[in-house]
Amino acid sequence: MKLQEKVAVITGAGSGMGREMAKLFAAEGAKVVAADIVPAGVEEVVSEIRAAGGTATAVVANVAKAEDVEAMIDTAMGTYGRLDILVNNAGIMDRVMPVADCSDELWNRVMAVNLNGPFYACRKAIPIMQKQGGGSIINTASVAGLRGGAAGVAYTSSKHAVLGLTKNIAGFYAKDGIRCNAICPGGVATAIGIGGQPHGEGIERLMKVSQLSPRVAEAREIATVALFLASSDASFVNGVALVADGGWVAI
Repeated sequence: MKLQEKVAVITGAGSGMGREMAKLFAAEGAKVVAADIVPAGVEEVVSEIRAAGGTATAVVANVAKAEDVEAMIDTAMGTYGRLDILVNNAGIMDRVMPVADCSDELWNRVMAVNLNGPFYACRKAIPIMQKQGGGSIINTASVAGLRGGAAGVAYTSSKHAVLGLTKNIAGFYAKDGIRCNAICPGGVATAIGIGGQPHGEGIERLMKVSQLSPRVAEAREIATVALFLASSDASFVNGVALVADGGWVAI
């Protein structure tokens, strides 16, 4: 098992990529703290993990609130006594809204979840990892963090910022044995959206204008990328934006 006896906190674990990450990490031996803003989703995935013989704890948390994020990590420490892996996966889309049409409310909400959430979690987790002698942080970014036309202005800006956060952490804390990497998925079959509303129509529209027009990924395919980054297989991988998009941005 790649994550035997490791403790992993995963946000956005109630559905989509986070759900698949939680199940895969647990199957690989990790003790998982699965966090999500939707109680039913996170409780269901924890039940599935336990039924399969794994170890998991559910936490209801809004990552846009610093106090929720801190309580989430406190739960990991109080329940399992350590924190080895942090996956900042929770995120929301922006209806592919361009800047002239983007409201303050939409901008602030997307930034609060997609950027502030990872910031709060990393700020809380890093001192713990320093004391332990290392750890792995994985931020879910996007191909929208690498280019300008893969989403709306708020989402694009937030994911560019997540990549900056990732690289800054990697540079500052490599000496402490902490690795920080980002995954940049393309189109994935999940229900990411605003208020739980899927953004599939926006992704389909964007992919139709792509010259390559790759298929949409299954969430499990992104989870396997996260597993690689979390494991010792990626022991010398730090500060990267690992693209998993089926070739969408290759041309």
